Amino acid sequence: MIKHLISPPEKDLGEFSVRRVLPYAKQRMVGPWVFFDHMGPAQFEAGQGVNVRPHPHINLATVTYLFEGEILHRDSLGSYAPIRPGDINLMVAGRGITHSERERDEVRNAPHRLHGLQLWHALPEQDEEIEPAFYHYPSADIPGLDIGGVAVRVMMGSAYGVTSPVKTFAETIYAEANLAQGQQLIAPTAEQLAVYVAEGEIQIGEEVVPQFNMAILESAAMIHISARQAAKLAFIGGAAMSPRFIEWNFVSSRAERIEQAKQDWRDGKFPLVQGDEDEFIPLPGDD
Repeated sequence: MIKHLISPPEKDLGEFSVRRVLPYAKQRMVGPWVFFDHMGPAQFEAGQGVNVRPHPHINLATVTYLFEGEILHRDSLGSYAPIRPGDINLMVAGRGITHSERERDEVRNAPHRLHGLQLWHALPEQDEEIEPAFYHYPSADIPGLDIGGVAVRVMMGSAYGVTSPVKTFAETIYAEANLAQGQQLIAPTAEQLAVYVAEGEIQIGEEVVPQFNMAILESAAMIHISARQAAKLAFIGGAAMSPRFIEWNFVSSRAERIEQAKQDWRDGKFPLVQGDEDEFIPLPGDD
């Protein structure tokens, strides 16, 4: 039932590390999802923390979801939004947006933890150049349900008979499940589907999926998942999309569009992040 089992490498970002699950050499996308980072869990001392300077995106939507901690989102539309556990932060880059990810002083000046996921959703070709937008959905707006004692949240799309209010652009699933040891759950259905084990360990058929691994599933029809240990799972998937080019923070169906975006960033043509105008991340190779 498992097409690929991905054991992601850790990528050091300085004060903390991430596990970069997607893109993967043998599985570049799962439905519309082209990028999947698992941040932490990380413990920061006072004065340390997330400090990602302004940088650009095109032709995609970013999704940030935290299990613990807080990140301060600012962007070139003027958005200012502390992201807290359970919230969904959806930033639609469209024709181009710039944003930063830092922390409020109240968070940074005390010891704190961070644990969460960041995903990139490729926009359908007809929507790649739409106007940029920002949507923030508080945790209370995200539907949750109990399936045989298993706590499930449907963050995006439809699964298990409920639909999230979070805006989507293509057939999409993003859901979370928390299983106690010994509990079972049938995976949601989608044309393409994967499950990531953020905590614990699960079994699918005869195969074990350990913590920090993603299983790309062969078929999304009636796949039974068993928790060998208490487990926190993320399901991602949806309808298959045409391939995307990815370079640095740029995603597009057209290679030439990425080259244009690279030059635009070099030339300072992207809008500035309001309230965070003094710094930026240079294009790799230009610094």
